[in-house]
Amino acid sequence: MRGLKLYAVLYLIFLYAPIFLLPLFAFNSSTVIAFPLQSFTTDWFTQLLTLREMHGALLNSLEIAVVSAVLATTLGIFAAMAATRYSFPGQKGIMGFIMLPLVLPEIIVAVSLLVVILRIGLDTGAWSVIAGHTLICTPFAIAILNSAFAALDPSLEEAAYDLGETPASTFRRVTLPLVMPGIISALLISFTISMDEFIIAFFLTGADPTLPVYLFSMMRFPKLLPAVMALGTILVVISVLLIVIAEYFRRRGATRAGLKDTGGFL
Repeated sequence: MRGLKLYAVLYLIFLYAPIFLLPLFAFNSSTVIAFPLQSFTTDWFTQLLTLREMHGALLNSLEIAVVSAVLATTLGIFAAMAATRYSFPGQKGIMGFIMLPLVLPEIIVAVSLLVVILRIGLDTGAWSVIAGHTLICTPFAIAILNSAFAALDPSLEEAAYDLGETPASTFRRVTLPLVMPGIISALLISFTISMDEFIIAFFLTGADPTLPVYLFSMMRFPKLLPAVMALGTILVVISVLLIVIAEYFRRRGATRAGLKDTGGFL
């Protein structure tokens, strides 16, 4: 048992050590990413304000992430409702096919989408990145929303029908408010995944790169590496905050439904 605990600790250190090193070099005055550290500085964070190309890439990433998150969550709502409320032929096979991007390597998805887009004579751009991000974010949204819809008591919707509500008004007034914590969690997780995703954006982006693609291009210039570390520190903090908020709403939804919390999204 002690050996297993030691292995778990070493694994976590190996996994998260690069993230913990980001702020160290982001606040280091040296342009060389190496130990020993020199003096403390915030100049690299100030330098981010002068990189206009980075501002455009950030805005592009935000637009793509928002649209992808909304589309993935909307599709996730419909798929989760179909999986938890209805029974139809081939249900398990269809749901397994929808969840397939969870286990497929992203480079396979990216190359496949690129080949399809080029074969039908279209150009890559923001729309193609949105399509790719929606494809990979939808299974995560479904995984979160499945538990939200499974925890919903069907008798509440039946009571609304008995009181004269239509299926559409029941969904809007009863179902949506009850599963809203799950919807918010799915939105935040999908947004975070889209903002951080690199491989699909690298293959499918057009003239306007996303932020991860732009950061990759900055790696060619050693003098800009500390600024990359500074931006990486900001992105890590924002990503952690979004995940914490999403987890809060997920736990809130589980508590409201009276379910025992098993921890984690998946």
